[in-house]
Amino acid sequence: MLKRLAYLALFVCAPLYAAPHIDPQRLQQLANDPFWISIGHYETAKLGGWRSYVSDPKFFLATDGAHHPDAELSATLNALYAAPDAGDRHAQCVYPSRTRWLKAQLELNDLPQVECSEFKQWFKDVSPHSTVMIFPAAYLNSPSSMFGHTLLRIDQADVQSNNTALLSYAINFGAYIEGSDNSILYAWKGLMGGYPGLFALVPYQEKLSEYRSLENRDLWEYRLNLTPVETERMVEHVWELKQIKFDYFFFDENCSYRLLELLQVARPSLRLTGQFPLTAIPTDTVKAVKDAGLVERIDYRPSRERELLSRAQPLSHDEQQWVLKVSADQKQLQGAEFKALPRARQALIVDAAYRLERYRANGLERDTERSQRSFELLRAINQNPAPELQIERPGLPEDGHQSRTWQLGLGTRDDKAFAEYGLRMAYHDLNDNAEGFPLGAQIEILQMKLRQYEGNRWQLQQLDLATIRSLTPRNELLQPWSWQVTGGLERVPGKHDDETLVSHVNGGAGGTWQLGEDTLGFVLGTVRVEHNADFAGFIAPAAGFNSGLLWKNPLGNFSLEAKGDYFTNGEVRRSLSLNQQWELSRNLGLRLSAQREFSQLATPVNEVMLELKWYHY
Repeated sequence: MLKRLAYLALFVCAPLYAAPHIDPQRLQQLANDPFWISIGHYETAKLGGWRSYVSDPKFFLATDGAHHPDAELSATLNALYAAPDAGDRHAQCVYPSRTRWLKAQLELNDLPQVECSEFKQWFKDVSPHSTVMIFPAAYLNSPSSMFGHTLLRIDQADVQSNNTALLSYAINFGAYIEGSDNSILYAWKGLMGGYPGLFALVPYQEKLSEYRSLENRDLWEYRLNLTPVETERMVEHVWELKQIKFDYFFFDENCSYRLLELLQVARPSLRLTGQFPLTAIPTDTVKAVKDAGLVERIDYRPSRERELLSRAQPLSHDEQQWVLKVSADQKQLQGAEFKALPRARQALIVDAAYRLERYRANGLERDTERSQRSFELLRAINQNPAPELQIERPGLPEDGHQSRTWQLGLGTRDDKAFAEYGLRMAYHDLNDNAEGFPLGAQIEILQMKLRQYEGNRWQLQQLDLATIRSLTPRNELLQPWSWQVTGGLERVPGKHDDETLVSHVNGGAGGTWQLGEDTLGFVLGTVRVEHNADFAGFIAPAAGFNSGLLWKNPLGNFSLEAKGDYFTNGEVRRSLSLNQQWELSRNLGLRLSAQREFSQLATPVNEVMLELKWYHY
């Protein structure tokens, strides 16, 4: 409101400048132009008309600008003709993208001359010439990173010739978090829109360090074919969004969706956001950008964790023990036992020890003793360098299956035949088609299964709000915890050998180990809280276990799992299950499931199902 009053005061004090009269039909035509709709972040409202994704009133000059693009355009036009006394607060300086476009569309050659020194210096510092879309891959041990992320790097004209990408700037959109919310609260508030979202333009080197080092995420760089003019147009608009708040939701109005909006500002002929009416999973948005013909080159930057594991991979058990000893005590380098090793093996050990030391330093304050250890290891590397590290590039993240899944299954539960129909909004489970996903990664959001038994008897079989499993293998150098959490409704064996629908929340933690090149074994301790109509109490807690085997084989993914829950009320529930998925194509899978369930309340029951899975956005 203060901004609008300030502009009004300027109009009163400076009658020499007046906006031209625009024919209403022409004004409406401009208000409906794709570019104006893009820079106002408008979408068609559910009940007709328009609404802007921008939730911050200070972005708009018209009182009803959030819902009326024509009113906002008219108010902007008037503001552009305000006296230049306001300096950097003048509308021409605050809204350079609006100014340039309206000036070109309406041939506004009599605008007041405003210096806009702050914007010009900022724009000169950024010096936009070309655009690279950055995709930090999913990182399962961070709830905010499980779907991956996207941001845009803005390169200067000489970046490619001089190899100076680290000097570029990055456009990022993310949740603005005040305080230090824990991971569970962060995930909940992110799902429910509890955080505002803000754009930021920061040095790319800072973001690169954050993702590759602090969060240990591989980076994919997609060089886009935006022209210098298109890149400049987009960066102009980012200036207009400084400290402007949007609503932020993990699954739709997120980092990736907002960056698609920016690309539409750069090239108004693009139609990207309309492809994501419900969810905007980052990998899906990368596919959309690629399918639009925007990508001209893809580069890969492995994380520090991947570099460390790749360097340690050819080392034997004894050599990896040397890595631990050398990283902890550099005096080991002078010992007769270490010097007796072949020089080539010494080089690999020292290089791995240095990478381990730098990995452990991620996110920690600078420590003199740690810095000295790193220096000693680096000096040893210079005296006996290891061969250049060669890391095989993994599958492209956008080559994985689509995020939404439709399911149709046929099976039997003891002597009862059934059909099962399911829908999962996102994203991936342990047995899904594996291309583009790490083994041991599972994150599912809003999954529903309906079952139809013989005699046309229908029942809700399962309704999960979220299921997340991070089965990251431990090794001699790194010891990450594996964990899982899930909550929703599911059927369990009940009294009278029926199936009881219960609500539950459960989670667990433990370890995962690499048993072979494509095989993982895991053991987790679990806890569960359940509301069950067959129990006397309103809720019943339980402790238990979840162990199993994952095997990525030539046909697809195989899993074998054993679970147990031991309730405080005496109920004991155990199950043994196996699943094998055949990958018919990238977005089509056939899964065979078999399960045997045991319960104190019911006789053991066997279930077998053959299920067709179609991955489709």
